Amino acid sequence: MVLNPRSAEIFGHNIRVGDFVHLISERWNPVRLTSWSGKGIQGDISIGDYCLISPGTTIASAASITIGNNCMFAADCYISDSDWHGLYNRLRPFRCTKPVVLEDNVWLGHGVRVGKGVTIGENSVVAAGAVVVKDVPANVVVGGNPAKIIKELNPERRMLKRELLFSQGEYYLEQMDELDKYMMADNSSLGWIKSLLFPDKNT
Repeated sequence: MVLNPRSAEIFGHNIRVGDFVHLISERWNPVRLTSWSGKGIQGDISIGDYCLISPGTTIASAASITIGNNCMFAADCYISDSDWHGLYNRLRPFRCTKPVVLEDNVWLGHGVRVGKGVTIGENSVVAAGAVVVKDVPANVVVGGNPAKIIKELNPERRMLKRELLFSQGEYYLEQMDELDKYMMADNSSLGWIKSLLFPDKNT
């Protein structure tokens, strides 16, 4: 499901997205997927099944970014496998790219930054605003700048993943449709114009 597809910015080759991906883009805060080509570089982005990508998320590759199944990205996340300019050669990304891997069921909180050469292990959670510059093991919660482990998850405990939403896909879509109808029941064009001309300070 792609919400507001016209606002999504997709640039470059070798960008692949799996099945049952939920991508939410907004005109003022678009999702950006970019793979760069140039002398000696070719970006590659691979996104698995059942992923959620929220508004403002940017994924930019000059080497390779691999995202597993059931991963979730809150708004305004940034993932890049390159520094984009060398310390001494600032004309192109020379020797400053390393692949990024997010294993299955990784969850990135709002505004997370993931740098080059990082692997984030299965089921791990990155807290909002964290900056990840080193590998994160599986089944942990990390936070801060630079990100450090703040909690361990129990790998034996049952974990519900996004794929469960789609085990009965038609039922899920019916639920979403009913929710939309309920939330928008009182909306009308006249009401919208009224809210612009005479905004209610209490809402």
